[in-house]
Amino acid sequence: MKLPAHIVRQWITENAHVLDLGCGDGTLLKQLKTERNVSGYGVEIAPERITACIRNGVNVIEKNLDTDLHSFADNSFDTVIMTETLQAVHYPDKMIDETLRIGKEGIVTFPNFGFWKARYGLLFGGKMPVSKELPHSWYDTPNIHFCTVLDFEQLCKDKGIRILASHYMDNQGKSSWLARTLPNAFALTATYRITR
Repeated sequence: MKLPAHIVRQWITENAHVLDLGCGDGTLLKQLKTERNVSGYGVEIAPERITACIRNGVNVIEKNLDTDLHSFADNSFDTVIMTETLQAVHYPDKMIDETLRIGKEGIVTFPNFGFWKARYGLLFGGKMPVSKELPHSWYDTPNIHFCTVLDFEQLCKDKGIRILASHYMDNQGKSSWLARTLPNAFALTATYRITR
């Protein structure tokens, strides 16, 4: 899945204190440090990704996102980022709560499982879709919770979370008219800026 890093960078203020949950190799935090002068940390559990963060000059903390976020104080960061992480945790609803407890704002990016190609493949192929963007089979995927744009927006509504901005990208990595107009069917990736 292609990350809309340019959108994430636009939503981060200069000199912000940022926490990136599931930061991977730290590329995004490194870019934010260079372009927006942010300070902050990445949180990661995979040893090889932690090593990559260190090589990238990114401060990284080893923690399990499902169980270890309680050590972060309330409102200790300006923004908490979760890119391609929400669908891989055991309790996405609690993860959203933790995101907005720790940070004043959150930025969440996830694959939209309501995307038309996924629907088409399931309807006519009868199997869980496998694609370039979602390359894993149902039995070895890191994605354990599948949600759509409408599912996420309903979760925000149920929790009293305000959506400050949204950005939708199609399978070409562009914010096409169709992806913006009918995101639940035509957005491959959804990115939201949220707050309480």
